[in-house]
Amino acid sequence: MLLSLWELMFRPCILIPTYNNPDTIPDVLVQLQEYQLPIILVDDGSEKETASLLKHLAHSQPGVDLVVREKNGGKGAAVQTGLRRAIELSFSHALQMDADGQHSSRQIPEFLDAASSRQDALVLGTPVFGDDVPKSRLYGRQVSRVMVWLQTLSFQIGDPLFGFRVYPLTAVATLLERTMLGNRMDFDPEIAVRLCWQGVPVVNVKATVCYPDGNVSHFQMVRDNFRLSWLHTRLFAGMLLRSPLLLARKFR
Repeated sequence: MLLSLWELMFRPCILIPTYNNPDTIPDVLVQLQEYQLPIILVDDGSEKETASLLKHLAHSQPGVDLVVREKNGGKGAAVQTGLRRAIELSFSHALQMDADGQHSSRQIPEFLDAASSRQDALVLGTPVFGDDVPKSRLYGRQVSRVMVWLQTLSFQIGDPLFGFRVYPLTAVATLLERTMLGNRMDFDPEIAVRLCWQGVPVVNVKATVCYPDGNVSHFQMVRDNFRLSWLHTRLFAGMLLRSPLLLARKFR
């Protein structure tokens, strides 16, 4: 059967930012092999032992393109490095996953199907937590949801913080050319909001959250909550400036 032009234009890769995840990244890469997709692995200045492990993994497993950042710049900086590499290699979409095993590789086909069906859209994972999730985490996520709903004047974004998502790289390239985005945990919500401001539609996909052994969180409570608060303040101001356009788009 001949592939349609739409299918031929869909050329995805997997993007994984990592910083000192030696206990989980080998299993993550093994799980991804069955999908036979190119993988862009960004080492965000990991310590020497972990950096050596990543080089070994990249050399021993087919399809892994290791990009090394000499100094740790934060998750957002690592993702932006990976996005630019994906754009350079002419991929159409980048599926972002964490290196700590929280995102189930079994849902990759579902995310890619959603992206393939709506290639202009940002596909966002909406996390489904178990009963053991801390209540403070749920409350914090709900605050972020409400803030981005206000900032976009819509309910398009189901969850702005979850890092399991698929980026349409044409829209991302335009955004990266003209906007300086956050380099740390503020990156995920900011790029989602700013893509919405560009008129990029959003598709939300429910995703189960896993907590494997060796899982390490790099979220720093005081520093990153301050960054998120400052981000939401700036985005709210940006919404006020864009509100006529956003409202016109909503009711046209």
